[in-house]
Amino acid sequence: MKPQLHSLIPPGSTSFLYETWQCNYFDKPWHFHKEYELVMIEKGRGIKYIGDHVSAFDEGDLSLIGSNIPHLFRNSDEYYLRNGELEAKSVFIHFKEDFLGSGFFEIPEMNSVRRLLDNSSLALEIQGKTKRSIIRQLNQINEENGTRRILSLLSILVELSESKELKPLLSNSVSVRRSSDTEKISKIFEFIQKNYTQEIYVEEVATLLNMSPASFSRYFRHHTLKTFSDCVTEIRVSHACKLLMQNNHSVSQISYMSGFENISNFYRHFKRITGVKPKYYRDRFINSCK
Repeated sequence: MKPQLHSLIPPGSTSFLYETWQCNYFDKPWHFHKEYELVMIEKGRGIKYIGDHVSAFDEGDLSLIGSNIPHLFRNSDEYYLRNGELEAKSVFIHFKEDFLGSGFFEIPEMNSVRRLLDNSSLALEIQGKTKRSIIRQLNQINEENGTRRILSLLSILVELSESKELKPLLSNSVSVRRSSDTEKISKIFEFIQKNYTQEIYVEEVATLLNMSPASFSRYFRHHTLKTFSDCVTEIRVSHACKLLMQNNHSVSQISYMSGFENISNFYRHFKRITGVKPKYYRDRFINSCK
């Protein structure tokens, strides 16, 4: 998995890119690009990595990701193991800041959209009624062409700019411009993803990058704005969230399946990261599906 700077919109071909991606599992690497990205998960579940943020995603997940923010949507393990029985599908729009012309979003009437684009540097998760409305519009754009497509995207941005249902995923803006850094961070996340169910030592990961443990810890914190230990814990909690939503195991079983040494440690970290206890998290999800 070698991350890279992606160039998405061929010059002169179109003002923005609308695409549907359907596959057995998402296989795009940890990557970044200059374009803004509005992405909706139509099918599939797993863990999303956006900048320094890690959380579970499921069908209906909708996010606006700012320019040059590294991101990766990785399906759950069963998508890679079940020989094509499962399906993943995403719908996304990539657009540049000047897709309506240089300076368009600087005019007074576009102040709210300008703020939206600025705030997207924190990666915005779209929720509630706004999410349902935007998903409908995303599906409609696929049937449109020419001027109507432009107007539809502008309408989406205006609605998002006026919404109170946008949740920032990042505590600070995290943008990357060197693919060498994203390649290193990618190796780290790949290692964690493969080993989070067991004890992970900093020395092991530092060796992957030919660094000393101290140098690695400084490097990781500089590029992700969090400690390595915190990142591993967040990935474990994200995995636990997915298992809680499936409702196939007890909380105690999920604790150990997610890599926590004991149940009290699991409860403490889960509450700190999600704001609620595991049982409440599961009950809330089950009730929301009724």
